[in-house]
Amino acid sequence: MKVISIIQPWATLIALGEKKFETRSWRTKYKGSLAIHSSKKIDRTAFKRIPIVQTLKKHGIVLLNDLPTGMILATCNLEGCFEVIEDKGDSAVLGNEYYIASGNEYHLGDFNKGRYGWLLSNVNVLDNLIAAKGQLGLWNYHELE
Repeated sequence: MKVISIIQPWATLIALGEKKFETRSWRTKYKGSLAIHSSKKIDRTAFKRIPIVQTLKKHGIVLLNDLPTGMILATCNLEGCFEVIEDKGDSAVLGNEYYIASGNEYHLGDFNKGRYGWLLSNVNVLDNLIAAKGQLGLWNYHELE
């Protein structure tokens, strides 16, 4: 199965179903099953932002140590990759006005013009998290196939 490593708290926000778009500076043509891996790195600045703190808190996550790192957390389906064509400051237009990221979704990503939103669906948290060393880009983890 293809896997993407994502810095915390972003990986957990996806696993919780709070974040539907993973934003990246690069495009992928891959579509299909995808596992979400939390890298060992934590974005401590993001963890202090009010929308993120409030969203995590409603799921019982209040401390940095509550975020699992170096683990495959969930599986999902990567529906497609859409370029951000307009960032309006409180919402963004992706893929020739096909998708709009607004509200909390907008605050949980980097929707600067020219970046890409990877649309994720059918997120399933694993019952048993899997320790794994992450990699850059998409990588394969055969034990999930």
